[in-house]
Amino acid sequence: MGEALNGLKRTIMCGELRETHVGNKYTVMGWVQRRRNLGGLEFVDLRDRTGILQVVFGEEINKDAFEKANTVRSEYCIAVTGTLVKREAANKDIPTGMVELKGESIKILSESETPPIYIKENLDAAENIRLKYRYLDLRRPDMQKIFMIRHKTAKVVRDFLDQNGFLEMETPILGKSTPEGARDYLVPSRNYEGKFYALPQSPQLFKQLLMISGYDRYFQIAKCFRDEDLRANRQPEFTQIDMELSFVEEDDVMELNERLVQKVFKEVAGVDVKLPIERMPYKVAMEKYGSDKPDLRFGMEINDISEIVKDVDFKVFQDALANGGSVRAIKAGNCATMGRKQIDKLVEFVKTYGAKGLVWIAYKEDGIKSSVAKFMNEEQTKAVLDKINAEVGDLVLIAADKNSVVFQSLGALRLHMAKETGILENNNEYRFVWVTEFPLFSYNEEEQRFQAEHHPFTSPMDEDIQYLESDPGRVRAKAYDIVLNGEELGGGSIRIHDIKLQERMLKILGFTEERAWDSFGFLLEAFKFGAPPHGGLAYGFDRMIMFLAGTENIKDVITFPKNQNAFCPLTEAPNVVDETQLNELGISIK
Repeated sequence: MGEALNGLKRTIMCGELRETHVGNKYTVMGWVQRRRNLGGLEFVDLRDRTGILQVVFGEEINKDAFEKANTVRSEYCIAVTGTLVKREAANKDIPTGMVELKGESIKILSESETPPIYIKENLDAAENIRLKYRYLDLRRPDMQKIFMIRHKTAKVVRDFLDQNGFLEMETPILGKSTPEGARDYLVPSRNYEGKFYALPQSPQLFKQLLMISGYDRYFQIAKCFRDEDLRANRQPEFTQIDMELSFVEEDDVMELNERLVQKVFKEVAGVDVKLPIERMPYKVAMEKYGSDKPDLRFGMEINDISEIVKDVDFKVFQDALANGGSVRAIKAGNCATMGRKQIDKLVEFVKTYGAKGLVWIAYKEDGIKSSVAKFMNEEQTKAVLDKINAEVGDLVLIAADKNSVVFQSLGALRLHMAKETGILENNNEYRFVWVTEFPLFSYNEEEQRFQAEHHPFTSPMDEDIQYLESDPGRVRAKAYDIVLNGEELGGGSIRIHDIKLQERMLKILGFTEERAWDSFGFLLEAFKFGAPPHGGLAYGFDRMIMFLAGTENIKDVITFPKNQNAFCPLTEAPNVVDETQLNELGISIK
Protein backbone atom coordinates (compact mmCIF):
# COMPACT_ATOMS: atom_id res chain seq x y z
CA MET A 1 0.00 0.00 0.00
CA GLY A 2 1.30 3.42 -0.95
CA GLU A 3 2.27 6.04 1.61
CA ALA A 4 0.55 9.44 1.78
CA LEU A 5 2.48 12.66 1.39
CA ASN A 6 1.33 13.89 4.83
CA GLY A 7 2.36 17.45 4.06
CA LEU A 8 5.66 16.61 2.31
CA LYS A 9 6.25 19.12 -0.53
CA ARG A 10 8.35 18.68 -3.64
CA THR A 11 10.93 21.49 -3.70
CA ILE A 12 12.48 20.99 -7.17
CA MET A 13 12.10 18.83 -10.30
CA CYS A 14 14.63 16.03 -10.91
CA GLY A 15 16.05 17.39 -14.16
CA GLU A 16 16.63 20.93 -12.80
CA LEU A 17 19.45 20.14 -10.36
CA ARG A 18 22.97 21.33 -11.24
CA GLU A 19 26.34 21.96 -9.55
CA THR A 20 25.12 25.39 -8.39
CA HIS A 21 22.61 23.57 -6.14
CA VAL A 22 25.27 21.47 -4.32
CA GLY A 23 25.09 21.63 -0.51
CA ASN A 24 21.36 22.30 -0.32
CA LYS A 25 18.61 19.96 0.86
CA TYR A 26 15.83 19.06 -1.63
CA THR A 27 12.76 16.88 -1.90
CA VAL A 28 12.23 15.27 -5.31
CA MET A 29 9.42 13.02 -6.51
CA GLY A 30 9.06 10.75 -9.51
CA TRP A 31 9.39 7.23 -10.90
CA VAL A 32 12.22 4.74 -10.50
CA GLN A 33 13.95 4.29 -13.86
CA ARG A 34 16.32 1.66 -12.46
CA ARG A 35 17.99 0.54 -9.23
CA ARG A 36 21.56 -0.73 -8.76
CA ASN A 37 22.98 -2.31 -5.60
CA LEU A 38 26.72 -1.84 -5.13
CA GLY A 39 27.46 -3.47 -1.80
CA GLY A 40 26.75 -0.94 0.92
CA LEU A 41 25.26 1.59 -1.53
CA GLU A 42 21.96 1.64 -3.40
CA PHE A 43 21.73 3.81 -6.55
CA VAL A 44 18.32 4.83 -7.86
CA ASP A 45 17.77 6.73 -11.12
CA LEU A 46 14.71 8.86 -10.42
CA ARG A 47 12.74 10.23 -13.37
CA ASP A 48 10.14 12.94 -13.82
CA ARG A 49 9.22 14.84 -16.99
CA THR A 50 12.23 17.15 -16.68
CA GLY A 51 14.83 14.37 -16.69
CA ILE A 52 16.71 11.83 -14.56
CA LEU A 53 18.54 12.37 -11.26
CA GLN A 54 20.78 9.83 -9.55
CA VAL A 55 19.88 9.26 -5.88
CA VAL A 56 22.29 7.34 -3.64
CA PHE A 57 21.24 5.54 -0.46
CA GLY A 58 23.67 4.04 2.06
CA GLU A 59 23.78 2.71 5.61
CA GLU A 60 26.08 5.57 6.56
CA ILE A 61 23.73 8.16 5.01
CA ASN A 62 20.55 6.81 6.63
CA LYS A 63 20.08 3.14 7.51
CA ASP A 64 16.23 3.16 7.41
CA ALA A 65 16.16 4.93 4.02
CA PHE A 66 18.81 2.49 2.71
CA GLU A 67 16.77 -0.56 3.74
CA LYS A 68 13.57 0.88 2.31
CA ALA A 69 15.28 1.84 -0.97
CA ASN A 70 16.36 -1.79 -1.28
CA THR A 71 12.66 -2.74 -1.76
CA VAL A 72 11.88 -0.39 -4.64
CA ARG A 73 11.61 -1.64 -8.21
CA SER A 74 11.25 -0.08 -11.68
CA GLU A 75 8.33 2.36 -11.99
CA TYR A 76 7.69 2.61 -8.26
CA CYS A 77 6.53 6.17 -7.54
CA ILE A 78 8.63 7.59 -4.68
CA ALA A 79 9.54 10.80 -2.86
CA VAL A 80 13.10 11.35 -1.61
CA THR A 81 14.56 14.05 0.63
CA GLY A 82 18.30 14.60 0.88
CA THR A 83 21.33 16.79 0.35
CA LEU A 84 22.73 17.41 -3.13
CA VAL A 85 26.41 16.53 -3.56
CA LYS A 86 28.89 16.42 -6.42
CA ARG A 87 29.19 13.03 -8.12
CA GLU A 88 32.49 11.21 -7.93
CA ALA A 89 31.98 9.59 -11.34
CA ALA A 90 30.27 12.16 -13.55
CA ASN A 91 27.82 11.16 -16.31
CA LYS A 92 28.18 13.68 -19.11
CA ASP A 93 25.30 12.12 -21.09
CA ILE A 94 22.62 13.71 -18.88
CA PRO A 95 22.24 17.35 -17.71
CA THR A 96 22.19 16.30 -14.02
CA GLY A 97 25.22 14.03 -14.45
CA MET A 98 27.58 16.14 -12.31
CA VAL A 99 25.48 15.79 -9.12
CA GLU A 100 23.55 13.25 -7.05
CA LEU A 101 21.15 13.39 -4.13
CA LYS A 102 22.08 11.66 -0.88
CA GLY A 103 18.85 9.92 0.13
CA GLU A 104 18.16 10.72 3.78
CA SER A 105 14.48 9.74 3.73
CA ILE A 106 12.20 7.98 1.27
CA LYS A 107 8.45 7.52 0.89
CA ILE A 108 7.09 4.80 -1.40
CA LEU A 109 4.01 6.62 -2.72
CA SER A 110 2.90 3.80 -4.98
CA GLU A 111 4.24 0.41 -6.00
CA SER A 112 4.29 -0.87 -9.58
CA GLU A 113 3.90 -4.23 -11.22
CA THR A 114 6.42 -5.10 -13.95
CA PRO A 115 5.39 -2.79 -16.83
CA PRO A 116 4.23 -4.52 -20.05
CA ILE A 117 6.38 -2.07 -22.04
CA TYR A 118 9.79 -0.61 -21.29
CA ILE A 119 9.83 3.03 -20.20
CA LYS A 120 12.69 4.05 -22.47
CA GLU A 121 13.40 6.15 -25.54
CA ASN A 122 13.05 4.71 -29.07
CA LEU A 123 10.84 1.88 -27.88
CA ASP A 124 10.41 -0.88 -30.46
CA ALA A 125 7.11 -2.37 -29.29
CA ALA A 126 3.95 -3.36 -31.17
CA GLU A 127 1.73 -0.35 -31.75
CA ASN A 128 -1.41 -1.87 -30.24
CA ILE A 129 0.49 -2.74 -27.03
CA ARG A 130 1.75 0.86 -26.84
CA LEU A 131 -1.80 2.16 -27.35
CA LYS A 132 -3.34 -0.28 -24.85
CA TYR A 133 -0.90 0.92 -22.17
CA ARG A 134 -0.74 4.46 -23.50
CA TYR A 135 -0.34 5.99 -20.01
CA LEU A 136 2.95 4.05 -19.73
CA ASP A 137 3.96 4.87 -23.30
CA LEU A 138 3.42 8.56 -22.48
CA ARG A 139 5.84 8.26 -19.53
CA ARG A 140 8.71 7.70 -21.94
CA PRO A 141 11.06 10.72 -22.15
CA ASP A 142 10.94 10.97 -25.97
CA MET A 143 7.12 11.02 -25.86
CA GLN A 144 7.09 13.65 -23.11
CA LYS A 145 9.40 15.85 -25.21
CA ILE A 146 6.87 15.69 -28.06
CA PHE A 147 4.03 16.93 -25.86
CA MET A 148 6.18 19.71 -24.43
CA ILE A 149 6.80 20.77 -28.06
CA ARG A 150 3.04 20.59 -28.72
CA HIS A 151 2.34 22.80 -25.70
CA LYS A 152 5.01 25.32 -26.68
CA THR A 153 3.79 25.47 -30.29
CA ALA A 154 0.21 26.18 -29.19
CA LYS A 155 1.47 28.96 -26.92
CA VAL A 156 3.61 30.57 -29.64
CA VAL A 157 0.65 30.44 -32.05
CA ARG A 158 -1.73 31.96 -29.50
CA ASP A 159 0.70 34.74 -28.61
CA PHE A 160 1.41 35.60 -32.26
CA LEU A 161 -2.26 35.70 -33.27
CA ASP A 162 -3.17 37.71 -30.17
CA GLN A 163 -0.50 40.26 -31.09
CA ASN A 164 -1.96 40.43 -34.62
CA GLY A 165 -5.50 41.32 -33.62
CA PHE A 166 -7.12 37.87 -33.46
CA LEU A 167 -9.73 36.80 -30.92
CA GLU A 168 -9.79 33.17 -29.76
CA MET A 169 -13.39 32.02 -30.06
CA GLU A 170 -15.09 28.63 -29.80
CA THR A 171 -17.59 27.16 -32.22
CA PRO A 172 -20.11 24.33 -31.60
CA ILE A 173 -19.16 20.67 -31.48
CA LEU A 174 -22.78 19.59 -31.89
CA GLY A 175 -23.83 20.95 -35.28
CA LYS A 176 -25.80 20.17 -38.41
CA SER A 177 -24.84 17.50 -40.92
CA THR A 178 -24.15 19.14 -44.29
CA PRO A 179 -23.26 17.48 -47.61
CA GLU A 180 -20.18 17.97 -49.81
CA GLY A 181 -17.50 16.71 -47.44
CA ALA A 182 -16.20 13.56 -45.81
CA ARG A 183 -18.59 11.32 -43.87
CA ASP A 184 -19.87 12.91 -40.65
CA TYR A 185 -19.82 11.42 -37.19
CA LEU A 186 -23.44 11.56 -36.06
CA VAL A 187 -24.81 12.07 -32.53
CA PRO A 188 -28.45 11.07 -31.94
CA SER A 189 -30.69 13.56 -30.13
CA ARG A 190 -32.79 12.41 -27.17
CA ASN A 191 -35.05 15.48 -27.26
CA TYR A 192 -35.68 15.32 -31.01
CA GLU A 193 -36.23 11.64 -31.69
CA GLY A 194 -34.98 10.49 -35.08
CA LYS A 195 -32.81 13.60 -35.54
CA PHE A 196 -29.05 13.87 -35.29
CA TYR A 197 -26.30 16.33 -34.58
CA ALA A 198 -23.05 16.03 -36.55
CA LEU A 199 -19.57 16.53 -35.12
CA PRO A 200 -17.71 19.24 -37.07
CA GLN A 201 -15.34 18.28 -39.88
CA SER A 202 -14.09 21.85 -39.51
CA PRO A 203 -15.52 25.10 -38.09
CA GLN A 204 -15.90 26.44 -41.66
CA LEU A 205 -19.47 27.79 -41.65
CA PHE A 206 -19.34 29.14 -38.11
CA LYS A 207 -16.11 31.04 -38.69
CA GLN A 208 -17.67 32.67 -41.75
CA LEU A 209 -20.64 33.65 -39.59
CA LEU A 210 -18.23 35.20 -37.07
CA MET A 211 -16.87 37.42 -39.86
CA ILE A 212 -20.43 38.48 -40.70
CA SER A 213 -20.80 39.17 -36.96
CA GLY A 214 -18.01 41.75 -37.21
CA TYR A 215 -15.29 40.07 -35.11
CA ASP A 216 -12.74 40.83 -37.87
CA ARG A 217 -10.12 38.22 -36.92
CA TYR A 218 -10.94 34.87 -35.29
CA PHE A 219 -8.84 31.84 -34.44
CA GLN A 220 -9.32 28.57 -32.64
CA ILE A 221 -7.25 25.48 -31.92
CA ALA A 222 -10.17 23.31 -32.90
CA LYS A 223 -11.08 19.63 -32.65
CA CYS A 224 -12.35 18.22 -35.95
CA PHE A 225 -13.91 14.86 -36.77
CA ARG A 226 -14.13 12.84 -40.00
CA ASP A 227 -15.50 9.34 -40.35
CA GLU A 228 -13.21 8.16 -43.15
CA ASP A 229 -10.90 5.25 -43.90
CA LEU A 230 -7.72 5.81 -41.91
CA ARG A 231 -4.92 5.82 -44.44
CA ALA A 232 -1.43 6.59 -43.15
CA ASN A 233 -1.31 9.49 -40.71
CA ARG A 234 -5.04 10.09 -40.51
CA GLN A 235 -7.09 10.00 -37.34
CA PRO A 236 -10.88 10.16 -36.85
CA GLU A 237 -10.39 13.16 -34.54
CA PHE A 238 -7.66 15.66 -35.17
CA THR A 239 -6.76 19.26 -34.38
CA GLN A 240 -6.61 22.35 -36.58
CA ILE A 241 -5.24 25.82 -36.03
CA ASP A 242 -8.22 27.53 -37.61
CA MET A 243 -8.42 31.21 -38.53
CA GLU A 244 -10.53 33.66 -40.51
CA LEU A 245 -9.94 37.32 -41.40
CA SER A 246 -12.22 40.07 -42.73
CA PHE A 247 -11.48 42.64 -45.45
CA VAL A 248 -8.58 40.64 -46.90
CA GLU A 249 -7.35 39.17 -50.18
CA GLU A 250 -5.03 36.19 -50.77
CA ASP A 251 -1.80 38.16 -50.25
CA ASP A 252 -2.94 39.42 -46.84
CA VAL A 253 -3.68 35.94 -45.50
CA MET A 254 -0.49 34.46 -46.95
CA GLU A 255 1.80 37.24 -45.70
CA LEU A 256 0.47 36.97 -42.14
CA ASN A 257 0.81 33.18 -42.14
CA GLU A 258 4.36 33.35 -43.46
CA ARG A 259 5.25 35.39 -40.39
CA LEU A 260 3.39 32.92 -38.15
CA VAL A 261 5.24 29.92 -39.63
CA GLN A 262 8.56 31.76 -39.38
CA LYS A 263 7.97 32.51 -35.68
CA VAL A 264 6.78 29.01 -34.78
CA PHE A 265 9.64 27.17 -36.50
CA LYS A 266 12.25 29.56 -35.06
CA GLU A 267 10.99 29.55 -31.47
CA VAL A 268 10.08 25.87 -31.24
CA ALA A 269 12.66 24.16 -33.49
CA GLY A 270 15.37 26.80 -34.01
CA VAL A 271 14.76 26.67 -37.78
CA ASP A 272 15.14 29.84 -39.86
CA VAL A 273 12.37 30.14 -42.47
CA LYS A 274 13.35 32.58 -45.21
CA LEU A 275 10.58 34.95 -46.33
CA PRO A 276 8.82 35.43 -48.64
CA ILE A 277 7.96 31.77 -49.19
CA GLU A 278 8.06 30.67 -52.84
CA ARG A 279 4.71 30.56 -54.68
CA MET A 280 3.84 27.99 -57.33
CA PRO A 281 0.59 27.79 -59.35
CA TYR A 282 -1.18 24.43 -59.11
CA LYS A 283 -0.68 23.84 -62.87
CA VAL A 284 3.10 24.22 -62.53
CA ALA A 285 3.21 21.97 -59.44
CA MET A 286 1.37 19.20 -61.28
CA GLU A 287 3.43 19.50 -64.46
CA LYS A 288 6.82 19.61 -62.70
CA TYR A 289 6.22 17.42 -59.66
CA GLY A 290 3.01 15.49 -60.36
CA SER A 291 1.58 16.65 -57.04
CA ASP A 292 -0.28 19.57 -55.49
CA LYS A 293 2.04 19.16 -52.47
CA PRO A 294 5.47 19.07 -54.14
CA ASP A 295 8.62 18.08 -52.28
CA LEU A 296 11.24 20.60 -53.43
CA ARG A 297 14.19 19.16 -51.50
CA PHE A 298 15.45 17.33 -54.60
CA GLY A 299 15.21 17.65 -58.39
CA MET A 300 13.97 14.74 -60.51
CA GLU A 301 11.37 17.04 -62.08
CA ILE A 302 8.85 15.79 -64.64
CA ASN A 303 9.54 16.82 -68.25
CA ASP A 304 7.03 16.82 -71.10
CA ILE A 305 8.62 14.96 -74.05
CA SER A 306 5.39 14.63 -76.08
CA GLU A 307 6.67 16.86 -78.88
CA ILE A 308 9.89 14.84 -79.22
CA VAL A 309 8.18 11.43 -79.40
CA LYS A 310 5.04 12.40 -81.35
CA ASP A 311 6.38 10.65 -84.49
CA VAL A 312 7.65 7.55 -82.69
CA ASP A 313 5.77 4.52 -83.99
CA PHE A 314 5.06 3.09 -80.51
CA LYS A 315 1.41 2.34 -79.77
CA VAL A 316 1.57 3.36 -76.09
CA PHE A 317 2.87 6.83 -77.01
CA GLN A 318 0.51 7.25 -79.96
CA ASP A 319 -2.61 6.20 -77.99
CA ALA A 320 -1.79 8.57 -75.14
CA LEU A 321 -1.32 11.54 -77.49
CA ALA A 322 -4.37 10.67 -79.59
CA ASN A 323 -6.53 10.68 -76.45
CA GLY A 324 -5.37 14.13 -75.36
CA GLY A 325 -2.79 12.80 -72.91
CA SER A 326 0.97 13.22 -72.86
CA VAL A 327 4.33 11.46 -72.64
CA ARG A 328 6.49 12.63 -69.74
CA ALA A 329 9.76 11.59 -68.13
CA ILE A 330 11.84 11.86 -64.97
CA LYS A 331 15.60 11.39 -64.62
CA ALA A 332 16.95 9.23 -61.78
CA GLY A 333 20.59 10.16 -61.30
CA ASN A 334 23.19 7.38 -61.13
CA CYS A 335 20.53 4.67 -61.54
CA ALA A 336 21.49 3.38 -65.01
CA THR A 337 22.98 0.27 -63.38
CA MET A 338 19.59 -0.87 -62.02
CA GLY A 339 18.90 -4.45 -63.00
CA ARG A 340 15.87 -5.76 -64.86
CA LYS A 341 14.25 -7.10 -61.66
CA GLN A 342 14.56 -3.71 -59.98
CA ILE A 343 13.02 -1.94 -62.99
CA ASP A 344 10.20 -4.51 -63.10
CA LYS A 345 9.41 -3.55 -59.48
CA LEU A 346 9.18 0.09 -60.57
CA VAL A 347 6.74 -0.93 -63.31
CA GLU A 348 4.56 -2.70 -60.74
CA PHE A 349 4.82 0.35 -58.46
CA VAL A 350 3.42 2.79 -61.06
CA LYS A 351 0.61 0.38 -61.94
CA THR A 352 -0.86 0.99 -58.48
CA TYR A 353 -1.27 4.63 -59.57
CA GLY A 354 -3.17 3.77 -62.75
CA ALA A 355 -0.24 3.63 -65.19
CA LYS A 356 -0.22 0.73 -67.65
CA GLY A 357 3.57 0.49 -67.64
CA LEU A 358 6.86 2.32 -67.74
CA VAL A 359 9.39 2.94 -70.53
CA TRP A 360 13.07 3.24 -69.56
CA ILE A 361 16.28 4.51 -71.12
CA ALA A 362 19.59 3.71 -69.36
CA TYR A 363 22.46 6.03 -70.31
CA LYS A 364 25.41 3.71 -69.60
CA GLU A 365 29.17 4.05 -70.04
CA ASP A 366 29.10 1.51 -72.88
CA GLY A 367 26.12 3.07 -74.67
CA ILE A 368 22.40 3.67 -74.41
CA LYS A 369 20.06 0.80 -73.51
CA SER A 370 16.28 1.21 -73.82
CA SER A 371 13.06 -0.76 -73.50
CA VAL A 372 11.85 0.94 -76.71
CA ALA A 373 15.08 0.75 -78.71
CA LYS A 374 13.32 -0.84 -81.68
CA PHE A 375 10.79 2.03 -81.88
CA MET A 376 12.98 5.09 -81.19
CA ASN A 377 15.92 5.96 -83.41
CA GLU A 378 19.19 7.31 -82.07
CA GLU A 379 18.26 10.92 -82.86
CA GLN A 380 14.93 10.71 -80.98
CA THR A 381 16.54 8.99 -78.00
CA LYS A 382 19.30 11.62 -77.87
CA ALA A 383 16.70 14.40 -78.06
CA VAL A 384 14.92 12.95 -74.99
CA LEU A 385 18.20 12.70 -73.07
CA ASP A 386 19.08 16.29 -74.00
CA LYS A 387 15.62 17.57 -73.03
CA ILE A 388 15.99 16.34 -69.46
CA ASN A 389 19.77 16.98 -69.20
CA ALA A 390 20.60 13.28 -68.73
CA GLU A 391 24.24 12.34 -68.26
CA VAL A 392 26.15 9.07 -68.33
CA GLY A 393 24.93 6.95 -65.40
CA ASP A 394 21.35 8.31 -65.40
CA LEU A 395 18.15 6.31 -65.82
CA VAL A 396 15.21 7.92 -67.64
CA LEU A 397 11.71 6.69 -66.71
CA ILE A 398 8.82 7.53 -69.05
CA ALA A 399 5.03 7.29 -68.63
CA ALA A 400 2.40 7.82 -71.32
CA ASP A 401 -1.32 8.12 -70.57
CA LYS A 402 -3.94 10.75 -69.84
CA ASN A 403 -2.38 13.62 -67.90
CA SER A 404 -3.97 12.78 -64.54
CA VAL A 405 -2.47 9.26 -64.64
CA VAL A 406 0.95 10.47 -65.85
CA PHE A 407 1.14 13.13 -63.12
CA GLN A 408 0.01 10.77 -60.36
CA SER A 409 2.29 7.88 -61.36
CA LEU A 410 5.44 9.92 -62.08
CA GLY A 411 4.83 12.12 -59.02
CA ALA A 412 4.69 9.01 -56.82
CA LEU A 413 7.62 7.39 -58.65
CA ARG A 414 9.70 10.52 -58.11
CA LEU A 415 9.20 10.27 -54.33
CA HIS A 416 9.76 6.51 -54.40
CA MET A 417 13.06 6.89 -56.25
CA ALA A 418 14.19 9.56 -53.80
CA LYS A 419 13.67 7.08 -50.95
CA GLU A 420 15.23 4.17 -52.85
CA THR A 421 18.36 6.15 -53.71
CA GLY A 422 18.70 7.75 -50.27
CA ILE A 423 18.63 11.32 -51.62
CA LEU A 424 16.73 12.50 -48.56
CA GLU A 425 18.78 10.68 -45.92
CA ASN A 426 20.20 13.14 -43.39
CA ASN A 427 18.42 15.95 -45.24
CA ASN A 428 17.51 18.51 -42.57
CA GLU A 429 16.18 21.06 -45.05
CA TYR A 430 12.74 22.66 -44.58
CA ARG A 431 11.39 23.59 -48.03
CA PHE A 432 8.19 25.57 -47.82
CA VAL A 433 6.11 26.50 -50.87
CA TRP A 434 2.69 28.06 -51.42
CA VAL A 435 0.63 26.23 -54.05
CA THR A 436 -1.90 28.68 -55.53
CA GLU A 437 -4.57 28.95 -58.23
CA PHE A 438 -6.16 25.57 -57.56
CA PRO A 439 -9.03 24.45 -59.78
CA LEU A 440 -12.34 25.51 -58.22
CA PHE A 441 -13.94 22.19 -59.24
CA SER A 442 -12.85 18.63 -59.85
CA TYR A 443 -14.86 16.25 -62.03
CA ASN A 444 -16.25 13.13 -60.39
CA GLU A 445 -16.12 10.45 -63.13
CA GLU A 446 -18.31 7.98 -61.18
CA GLU A 447 -21.12 10.46 -60.51
CA GLN A 448 -20.61 12.37 -63.80
CA ARG A 449 -20.67 15.76 -62.08
CA PHE A 450 -18.44 18.56 -60.86
CA GLN A 451 -17.62 18.77 -57.15
CA ALA A 452 -15.84 21.40 -55.09
CA GLU A 453 -12.07 20.91 -55.06
CA HIS A 454 -11.87 22.42 -51.55
CA HIS A 455 -15.39 23.28 -50.35
CA PRO A 456 -18.44 25.04 -51.83
CA PHE A 457 -17.65 28.41 -50.18
CA THR A 458 -14.33 29.01 -51.98
CA SER A 459 -14.33 32.09 -54.18
CA PRO A 460 -13.47 31.78 -57.89
CA MET A 461 -10.78 34.08 -59.28
CA ASP A 462 -12.47 37.26 -60.53
CA GLU A 463 -11.35 36.83 -64.15
CA ASP A 464 -12.71 33.24 -64.25
CA ILE A 465 -16.24 33.93 -62.93
CA GLN A 466 -17.42 34.31 -66.54
CA TYR A 467 -16.70 30.58 -67.14
CA LEU A 468 -18.61 29.23 -64.10
CA GLU A 469 -21.47 27.79 -66.12
CA SER A 470 -19.92 27.48 -69.58
CA ASP A 471 -16.60 25.82 -68.66
CA PRO A 472 -16.38 24.98 -64.92
CA GLY A 473 -13.20 22.93 -65.43
CA ARG A 474 -11.12 26.00 -66.32
CA VAL A 475 -12.21 28.10 -63.31
CA ARG A 476 -9.42 28.74 -60.80
CA ALA A 477 -10.01 29.32 -57.11
CA LYS A 478 -8.70 31.97 -54.75
CA ALA A 479 -7.20 29.06 -52.81
CA TYR A 480 -3.74 28.46 -51.38
CA ASP A 481 -2.00 25.60 -49.60
CA ILE A 482 1.20 25.94 -47.60
CA VAL A 483 3.33 22.85 -48.27
CA LEU A 484 6.41 21.66 -46.40
CA ASN A 485 8.68 18.87 -47.68
CA GLY A 486 5.91 17.24 -49.70
CA GLU A 487 3.21 17.48 -47.02
CA GLU A 488 0.31 19.91 -46.87
CA LEU A 489 0.83 21.89 -43.67
CA GLY A 490 -2.25 24.07 -44.10
CA GLY A 491 -4.72 25.32 -46.64
CA GLY A 492 -7.30 28.01 -47.11
CA SER A 493 -9.05 30.35 -49.47
CA ILE A 494 -10.86 33.62 -49.90
CA ARG A 495 -14.55 32.86 -49.40
CA ILE A 496 -17.59 33.84 -51.41
CA HIS A 497 -19.37 36.66 -49.59
CA ASP A 498 -22.02 37.47 -52.22
CA ILE A 499 -25.30 35.52 -51.95
CA LYS A 500 -25.91 35.48 -55.73
CA LEU A 501 -22.44 34.06 -56.44
CA GLN A 502 -22.84 31.49 -53.65
CA GLU A 503 -26.18 30.35 -55.08
CA ARG A 504 -24.56 30.01 -58.55
CA MET A 505 -21.78 27.92 -57.04
CA LEU A 506 -24.21 25.56 -55.30
CA LYS A 507 -26.29 25.21 -58.47
CA ILE A 508 -23.21 24.11 -60.45
CA LEU A 509 -22.53 21.54 -57.72
CA GLY A 510 -25.97 20.04 -58.34
CA PHE A 511 -27.94 21.66 -55.51
CA THR A 512 -31.51 22.66 -56.24
CA GLU A 513 -32.48 25.97 -54.66
CA GLU A 514 -34.57 24.09 -52.11
CA ARG A 515 -31.75 21.72 -51.17
CA ALA A 516 -29.21 24.54 -51.03
CA TRP A 517 -31.36 26.47 -48.55
CA ASP A 518 -32.13 23.32 -46.59
CA SER A 519 -28.42 22.53 -46.22
CA PHE A 520 -26.87 25.97 -45.92
CA GLY A 521 -29.83 28.29 -45.37
CA PHE A 522 -28.44 29.78 -42.16
CA LEU A 523 -25.31 30.93 -44.04
CA LEU A 524 -27.19 32.15 -47.13
CA GLU A 525 -29.58 34.08 -44.88
CA ALA A 526 -26.63 35.71 -43.12
CA PHE A 527 -25.24 36.86 -46.48
CA LYS A 528 -28.28 39.16 -46.78
CA PHE A 529 -27.01 41.34 -43.94
CA GLY A 530 -23.77 42.94 -45.10
CA ALA A 531 -21.19 40.16 -45.33
CA PRO A 532 -17.60 41.49 -45.50
CA PRO A 533 -15.04 40.05 -47.94
CA HIS A 534 -13.27 37.39 -45.88
CA GLY A 535 -10.89 34.48 -46.07
CA GLY A 536 -8.84 32.23 -43.89
CA LEU A 537 -6.64 29.22 -43.46
CA ALA A 538 -6.41 26.12 -41.29
CA TYR A 539 -3.27 24.19 -40.36
CA GLY A 540 -3.17 20.53 -39.50
CA PHE A 541 -1.84 21.11 -35.99
CA ASP A 542 -0.91 17.43 -35.51
CA ARG A 543 1.06 17.44 -38.77
CA MET A 544 2.85 20.63 -37.77
CA ILE A 545 3.91 18.96 -34.50
CA MET A 546 5.17 15.94 -36.46
CA PHE A 547 7.58 18.23 -38.33
CA LEU A 548 8.64 20.12 -35.21
CA ALA A 549 9.16 16.92 -33.20
CA GLY A 550 10.81 14.97 -36.02
CA THR A 551 8.42 12.01 -36.08
CA GLU A 552 6.69 10.42 -39.07
CA ASN A 553 3.82 8.87 -37.09
CA ILE A 554 0.77 11.01 -36.28
CA LYS A 555 -0.06 8.76 -33.33
CA ASP A 556 3.12 10.00 -31.63
CA VAL A 557 1.77 13.56 -31.38
CA ILE A 558 -1.79 12.81 -30.13
CA THR A 559 -2.13 11.93 -26.46
CA PHE A 560 -4.67 9.12 -26.81
CA PRO A 561 -4.99 8.23 -30.51
CA LYS A 562 -7.01 5.51 -32.23
CA ASN A 563 -5.43 2.68 -34.19
CA GLN A 564 -5.78 2.17 -37.97
CA ASN A 565 -9.25 0.69 -37.43
CA ALA A 566 -10.43 3.80 -35.53
CA PHE A 567 -10.44 1.70 -32.34
CA CYS A 568 -8.97 2.71 -28.97
CA PRO A 569 -7.14 -0.31 -27.45
CA LEU A 570 -6.91 1.56 -24.12
CA THR A 571 -10.61 2.29 -23.49
CA GLU A 572 -11.99 -0.19 -26.06
CA ALA A 573 -14.05 2.55 -27.70
CA PRO A 574 -16.30 2.31 -29.62
CA ASN A 575 -18.29 -0.07 -27.47
CA VAL A 576 -21.86 -1.25 -26.95
CA VAL A 577 -24.18 0.90 -24.87
CA ASP A 578 -26.93 0.03 -22.45
CA GLU A 579 -30.36 -0.86 -23.89
CA THR A 580 -31.90 1.86 -21.71
CA GLN A 581 -29.77 4.51 -23.44
CA LEU A 582 -30.85 3.24 -26.87
CA ASN A 583 -34.52 3.28 -25.85
CA GLU A 584 -34.22 6.90 -24.63
CA LEU A 585 -32.87 7.81 -28.07
CA GLY A 586 -35.49 5.82 -29.94
CA ILE A 587 -32.78 3.72 -31.57
CA SER A 588 -32.78 0.00 -32.28
CA ILE A 589 -29.73 -1.87 -33.60
CA LYS A 590 -30.24 -3.86 -36.80
